[in-house]
Amino acid sequence: MEKIPTEDMIRTLVELVEIPSPTGRAEDAIRYLTDRLAKYKGRITLRHTAKGGVRVTLPGEDTTTARLLTAHVDTLGAMVKEIKPDGRLRITNIGGFSWNSVDGAYCKVKTSRGNHVSGTILATHTSVHVYSDASTQERKEENMEVRLDAKVNSKKDTEKLGIRVGDFVSFDPRVETTEAGFIKGRHMDDKASAAILLELMVHVLTEGVHLPYPTHFYFSNNEEVGFGANSSIPEKVREYLAVDMGAIGEGLETDEYCVSICAKDSSGPYHHGLRQKLVQLAEENGVRYAVDIYPHYGSDASAAVRAGHDLIHGLIGPGVDASHAYERTHREALEHTYRLLVQYIQSPSL
Repeated sequence: MEKIPTEDMIRTLVELVEIPSPTGRAEDAIRYLTDRLAKYKGRITLRHTAKGGVRVTLPGEDTTTARLLTAHVDTLGAMVKEIKPDGRLRITNIGGFSWNSVDGAYCKVKTSRGNHVSGTILATHTSVHVYSDASTQERKEENMEVRLDAKVNSKKDTEKLGIRVGDFVSFDPRVETTEAGFIKGRHMDDKASAAILLELMVHVLTEGVHLPYPTHFYFSNNEEVGFGANSSIPEKVREYLAVDMGAIGEGLETDEYCVSICAKDSSGPYHHGLRQKLVQLAEENGVRYAVDIYPHYGSDASAAVRAGHDLIHGLIGPGVDASHAYERTHREALEHTYRLLVQYIQSPSL
């Protein structure tokens, strides 16, 4: 069995999670990836897309076809919608999350000047000593605001900080690793898989692994709003595998200790032949897996097919609990996902 770079994956995951990268402002996370790959210049082909993602290509023997694996580094976040008369901010969501999941979250506003102003996302009726509906007020956009960590009492005060409508708001990830092997915080979706793919590329390059086909690793930056890696797909790509997160919940088989193989999500079924191949590789190599159907989910792979690309598409990922809230995964899920991918990238094409 291949040596699994578990500690490297966890370290990379934590470093990525700590980089603010809401959809629309993910350039720092993309830069982290390209900086990590800089020493392999000449052995890889690196292309930045107009949308702001990056595609890294590793050479392979049979150039008549190609594979593409993708993960996304953009995350949930928000944007300043209004500077209120008292200097607080009304925000609009970026990506699909419940407002309850960010109630009380620490955040940072990246101003047009490039600096960050910290704050807290709160309901407008938070104080139980003042508001009778503090516990029952509906958590929805119009009832949420950012309390800035600055002496502001008016719209003008806030504008002096450089904050403007359209500025991006990132959520404090509160990332931690535990002795029991858990990694918890925001943005395990999808920085866990981005860390896995990065370390997988490092393994191929440092160990001299020969790939049967050119293999593209596409790190996208717009997945949370539905169009991350649905373009800039090389013409010869036949198999397209999204490496995202495995959903966990009632009625599903996936847990925090396995790799999840998606049979169907809200976009429809994934390619049956590729799914069966992934199951076979997992069973032949002792990889712990679950096959599941995600009821409220879409991926870069399904977005690419919807955009009209003629592809064999699939979706796998480490199991992640409490998706789009304070998430959690486990080192074993990273390991099993990595092990399945090692086998997949060296296997014959369908």
